[in-house]
Formats: sequence, structure tokens, C-alpha cells
Amino acid sequence: MVRHVACNKTKDSERENALPLTRRSVLQRAGWILAAATFPPLAARPLFGVPPAAGAQTRADYPISDVMTRLSTYMCQARDHALPDDVVERAKLHILDTFGAMVSGSELPAGRAAIRFARAYGGKEVATIVADTVLCGPIEAALANAVMAHADESDDHMMGVGYHPGNSSVSAALAVGEQFSTSGMHFLRAVVLGYDIGARVLHTVQPGLDVHKSSFSLGGVFGATAAAACSASLTDQQMRWALSYAAQQCSGLSGTYPRDLDHIEKGFDFAGMPARSGVTAALLVHEGWNGVNDIMSGPDNFLLANYPAANPALLIDQLGEHYAMMDAGIKRWTSGGPSQEPLYAMEAMLKRQPIDPNKIQEVILRAVRGHDNNTDNGGWPDLNIQYLLALMLIDKKATFRSIHDKARMQDPAIVALRQKVRLEPGFPGRRDPLIQITLTDGTRLVQDDVPTYVQNPLTREQVIAKARDLMEPVIGDTSTSRLIDRVLELEKIKNIHELRPLLQWTNPAGPPRLSEYPYAK
Repeated sequence: MVRHVACNKTKDSERENALPLTRRSVLQRAGWILAAATFPPLAARPLFGVPPAAGAQTRADYPISDVMTRLSTYMCQARDHALPDDVVERAKLHILDTFGAMVSGSELPAGRAAIRFARAYGGKEVATIVADTVLCGPIEAALANAVMAHADESDDHMMGVGYHPGNSSVSAALAVGEQFSTSGMHFLRAVVLGYDIGARVLHTVQPGLDVHKSSFSLGGVFGATAAAACSASLTDQQMRWALSYAAQQCSGLSGTYPRDLDHIEKGFDFAGMPARSGVTAALLVHEGWNGVNDIMSGPDNFLLANYPAANPALLIDQLGEHYAMMDAGIKRWTSGGPSQEPLYAMEAMLKRQPIDPNKIQEVILRAVRGHDNNTDNGGWPDLNIQYLLALMLIDKKATFRSIHDKARMQDPAIVALRQKVRLEPGFPGRRDPLIQITLTDGTRLVQDDVPTYVQNPLTREQVIAKARDLMEPVIGDTSTSRLIDRVLELEKIKNIHELRPLLQWTNPAGPPRLSEYPYAK
């Protein structure tokens, strides 16, 4: 049952200091009084921009900062906050794109692992597991669906920060939305809030993050927490506690996941873990847990732990005016973000003139990403720049199946062309790539300055076409068309459960076996 409670102000330490009046608690308090009389209080530690209240002697007495008050109040009100038409439209497209990533990802190793987990440890039958018939608890559903959304590189990403927002925010909002039977518009607003909070927290601390910390996980856990908390209709006080539980669960390493060539751990790190943690934070608080009133100020706060020079005001900068949803990008190709611009450039070059791959002597790519990282001849085909460019040169296109075809990475023609692709650092201050192809007769072909989805977001028609390509082979034409139609009219959905039969399997034979998809092995 949803607690629809107004955003009432609560006494700062009312829940934190509440103890039942028992014989034991009376003795405990007597001991505290005696100890306080015996030992003088320690000097207050410096705060992060917020002085302690007069006479404060316990951490619970520290006041809630103005930033946290405004942030938690906005989060509480987000479920009823009217959104601009362009934000609503963009949110629908990102939700549709994320559903497409979930459905297609269910065929890949990480997606199949997620479904196996959900079937083995599903819990209470509350929430949908996408592309399967099983129902399970919201925490498990959020984890599994998010891993499917990032089982490859089909999902969206946030421009300017290292963060894939859709996989965790959409999964968290869907799972908790099913728990409390939210409307389609409530679900959409929860997703928008997830993008806003995840992006703002990450933007605030990212300059100070240790190189080994995963920004993807950090942004994801706060985004998922906000989306889940909004779906659970938490009060402003509960929002503050939920954020504290989000901060306690921040984890993730930035450089180890490429060692897992099945993309399973990456799916967990970038998506499943943040979604699970966010839903956990929201549901703990919804069931009566209290926590720290303001995790962004006071001693040992989240900002101090990650970036002592952080400006807390960035957490609420233009909140309710500029929506981070408008900064997120939907990829055209189902491959890693660093490969998107090079693929645009290669496509433009091939449109300009035919190129015989057998007459290529050398290919040079200058790009911001693609040099000295896991995209440079990495083990995943959907992130390997050399493989993707060779694929485009030979096939003149790149599809979901070809992008994920590990076996084809070893095709002699692909291998020969991959060896001719050399990556070099990009130009300072420029994001767009430059591709230079030298033919065996000495001719040089150059392509740069190509507008991509960063400058020109995909249109509604392009997003629909991408979603259809990803979902039809898995859930069929009818379910795909109906799901697309329902997502594009989310404001008309009275109960988010209406999406369940469209997201699940309808084939009586059940989901396919992984062996039926050799390209995914």
C-alpha cells in the first residue's frame, strides 16, 4: 500500500534519537548522563559548510543544510511535478530505448545470467522480469532487468559524465512502480527524477573521484534511489534518509570489469548493482527505517569522502528548470559510446564514395576515446573499434547481430583489416573523430566534422526503428508494436502493470536457449 504523504517537515532528530522507554533504556540513558558529566565533550569537528547548532553535542543535532532541504523537498514533490512537453517526449524515447536494450540484452550471456538469477532467487511475485515469464521481488527484478539493459552497449548514456542513466533508473522505477501500482505518468516522472539526481550528484563529485572509482556505479545508485523513492512516494524526510542509504552503498571499480569477456560483471557494475542498491534504499526507508538526516553535510559526509572541494550548490543547480534527461543521448548503433562517432564518420565516408576493403593499406582513427583503453582491440566485439570499423568497411553497415558476433572477430578478412586500423589520440578540445584511409595506390581519403547523435539527437522515428529492430526478434511483432504504442502514451496508463504482458514472453514454448544464438557466445 502506497503512503501518499505530503512533504511535511519533521523534527531533525525525532526518528534518529527515538528509543523505547524500557528499564534497559532508562539505565542506558543514566549511564550516558554520568559519562557526560565525567568526560567533557570533544571539540566539534569542522563541518562541510554547515556549522553545528548552538550547544550541539551529538552528530544527530547537526542541522539539515539548505541544499538538502531544497533537494529532498523537490524529490518528494517530483511525483506530481508537471514536466515540459519536450522533457516528457524525450523521457518516453529513453524509456522505450531502455526497454529495447533489456529485451535484446536478454539473449546475451549477461542477460541470460540475470534471468537465471531471478528464477533462482526471485522472492515475492511482485515485479516483471523482462523477456521471461517469471515474477519476483522488486529488488531482484531491478537487478535483473538492469543487467539485461546493459548486457551489451545498446543503452543510453549521459553526455559530459561517465554514466548510463537509463539501465538503473528505468529498472528501479519499473520495479517499485509495480510494487505500488503507480500510473504511467508517475513512472515517467520517477525516471526523469532519477536522471536528474544521478547526473547532479555525479557532476558534483566527479572532478575529485579517484581514478579507480566507477563513476557509472556512483551515478547509477543515486539515480536509481531517486527513481525508486519517487515511485514509493516517500516524504521529504524519507528522501533524505534514502539518499543516505544510497551513499552508503556506493561502490565499484573502474578498470577491472573488462577482464570479464562475457560482459556480465560490467552489466552488474554499471546497472544491476546500482538498481538493486537504489531500490533497497527506497524500500528500507518506506518500511520505517530511519537514517542520517543530511549525508551531504556535517562530519564525514559523502562530498568530503569523494571530493572535499565539491560545491554542494551543484546538487540543486537549475533543479526543476534544466532537466538532465535533455543531456542524455540515445545511441544509433548497439555498440559502446566511444565507437559511435567513428561509426558515423565511417558511414559518411562510405556514402561519399565506394571503398574496396581489399585495396586499403592503412586506416588511422583519431578520437577522444579509442586510444590506450579497452576499446583499442578489446575483447568485446561491441567495444572493439578495430572490429567495428572493419565490419563497417566490409558489410557497409553494422547490425545488432554482427556487432555482437564474437566468432566473426576471427574471420580472416576481418582480422586482416583489423590489423590495418591504427588508433591515435584525438585533438585537444575536439570530440569529433577524424578517419584517414590510405589506399594501396597512395590515395588518401579523409572524413571528419560529422554531426552525430550528440549534436543531433535521434528522432522519434529513429528511436522507434531501433527499438523495433532490437525487440521484434525476441518478443515478436505484435508485442513490440503494442509496447511501442503504450510507452509513447504513458500519460494514459493508469497502472504500470499494463506493460507487463507486453514485456514478457508470449510464446508458449518459453524463452530461447542461449545455444540458439551463436553470435552471443
